[in-house]
Amino acid sequence: MHIKLRLIVMNFLQFAVWGSYLTSMGSYLVNVNLAGHIGIFYAMQGIVSLFMPAIMGIIADHWVPAQKLLSFSHFMAALFMGLAGYYGMTSGQDVEFGPLFSLYALSVAFYMPTLALSNSVAYTALDKTGLDTIKHFPPIRIFGTIGFICAMWLVDILGLQNNHGQFFTCATIGLVYGCYALTLPACPTSKGGQSKSLVEALGLRAFTLFKQKKMAIFFIFSMLLGVSLQITNGFANPYVSSFGSIPEYADTFGVQHANILISLSQVSETLCILLIPFFLKRFGIKQVMLIAMFAWVLRFGLFGTGNPGSGVWMFLLSMIVYGVAFDFFNISGSLFVDRETDKEIRSSAQGLFIIMTNGLGATIGTLGAQAVVNHFVDFSSKLPQTGQWQAAWFTFAAYALVVAVVFAFVFKYKHEPEKM
Repeated sequence: MHIKLRLIVMNFLQFAVWGSYLTSMGSYLVNVNLAGHIGIFYAMQGIVSLFMPAIMGIIADHWVPAQKLLSFSHFMAALFMGLAGYYGMTSGQDVEFGPLFSLYALSVAFYMPTLALSNSVAYTALDKTGLDTIKHFPPIRIFGTIGFICAMWLVDILGLQNNHGQFFTCATIGLVYGCYALTLPACPTSKGGQSKSLVEALGLRAFTLFKQKKMAIFFIFSMLLGVSLQITNGFANPYVSSFGSIPEYADTFGVQHANILISLSQVSETLCILLIPFFLKRFGIKQVMLIAMFAWVLRFGLFGTGNPGSGVWMFLLSMIVYGVAFDFFNISGSLFVDRETDKEIRSSAQGLFIIMTNGLGATIGTLGAQAVVNHFVDFSSKLPQTGQWQAAWFTFAAYALVVAVVFAFVFKYKHEPEKM
């Protein structure tokens, strides 16, 4: 029980660091006239995810115990995020893209590998105490999402979601976590023997799966659906907050507390995890993936048709749908890859799934979404831009719909309940 409690605290802090800025940074960038760069800020997470986790994984495997590398990475991420906050504080409205983005990018480069390192620490600790990771880790991991939600609420309630204060919040939590990580159970390193090559560590060997038509189609669509993953993280808060320029919506709860409203998405995500085993066994991976794809259509479409006043129910429904859209794709996809690949390349195959979704897909998606938003929304205008924002959301919905329809016809898979 003691080790599970310690790992719960670890996961809570791990995702609280991320939640303190991930959904609110877009609004800050709008406020300092960097709205046109929101896409690249969010894309940076995907770009560094293509190589930094693998590099840190090799270091943790061979030279530095995972818990110490986890601590070091969070100290460095907190340092650069704190500097980004300090730059934002001292520059006021004169923030320039170059310095802020450089500091933020360095912070993210150290943070993203900790998502995998924290899992390694948890798996090692559970193994040492004889606990089944498949049974005991998911309930522990849920507290990560709870930490993410609590950080969102904290930033919102403290009035920091539109200013540089969110970066200081992130840095503070990161420093606390960096200290805490040093107290976690020691992880072994491998000085030799079964050492992974760089090709294996990067998951490149799994690219041989593209020789199988079924897996090639699956990974390609994983990337196409991954495009949707970070769009609402980057643009939902600025969009909801933009209704503040319309008098009838200015004092609504959604405009005043956009982060709390958006956090319902993470609440839904936590609950929808519990539905996955039933849906996979009953309907199979193709139907579950299609449900996720159409959920993305609803997620974006409801954003476009809703408002913080009489149409707030559409926003709320969009938040509920997010859990299905995110979990049914990410977790079900990961389980499908695990079932359909040989043991020898399972880890590499999981790495490839992450590269295609959170790496390539999310990077292309956030940059593409920025281009769409820039096309429709005039951030320099003093006039309300809600109609223009709606056009952008409908474009995202149309994209998700096209992907879903093509996937339905192209991906051939016979459901075998006993395999799930």
